[in-house]
Amino acid sequence: MDMIFHAFTIGLILSIIPGPVFFVLLENSITKGIRSALAIDFGVMLSDIVYILLSVLFVEQINSLLSGKNKELFDVLGGLIFIAFGIVNLFKKSKIHDGDQELEEVTERYHLQESSNPKKNFGLMIAKGFLLNFANPLVIFYWLSVASVAKHDSPDDSNGFLFLFLGTILVTFFTFDVIKIITAKKIRNLVTVQLLNLLNKFIGSVFIAFGLFFIFRVIF
Repeated sequence: MDMIFHAFTIGLILSIIPGPVFFVLLENSITKGIRSALAIDFGVMLSDIVYILLSVLFVEQINSLLSGKNKELFDVLGGLIFIAFGIVNLFKKSKIHDGDQELEEVTERYHLQESSNPKKNFGLMIAKGFLLNFANPLVIFYWLSVASVAKHDSPDDSNGFLFLFLGTILVTFFTFDVIKIITAKKIRNLVTVQLLNLLNKFIGSVFIAFGLFFIFRVIF
């Protein structure tokens, strides 16, 4: 149950980080409908899955090279990345992103032009969501930190626990994204720079607390 709670909490926090994807989902849901926003979110989830697989591969490779106390040092790495990610959020100055502009930049960069066929556009939105999220370097860092911590919690050397932990985070993440998309109009009216700054400070503090907890748990 502790594992599920930790995974759920991390997934919830990741879903409220006020980055470009956050605003793209809100704006797209309002201007182009829930179906379009869900397609983008599905693309985001696919890119997260790719990053998760890369993170697990990296963690497994490093884990196989280490043993004893050296392995504990690697486990601390996950906590340190959490702390670094938390500090970045703690001092980050927020701004209101233009969700439409973010998608336009992806469209121009990768030459993704919308078609008159709605079915083709659905696939295009998935591609835009994938590329938008995949191009964010912070994404790989938080999946690396989460994979490191999950590996430490794993009761054996199998990857079953690891993928269950990461899968729970991803499902929680996606579920709350769907809630954001459905309630986009109400949420968009509440979003202010002051609220975003508070969210960043809250998220940063929680991630720092997570990182310290995981480090102290290994040391003591």
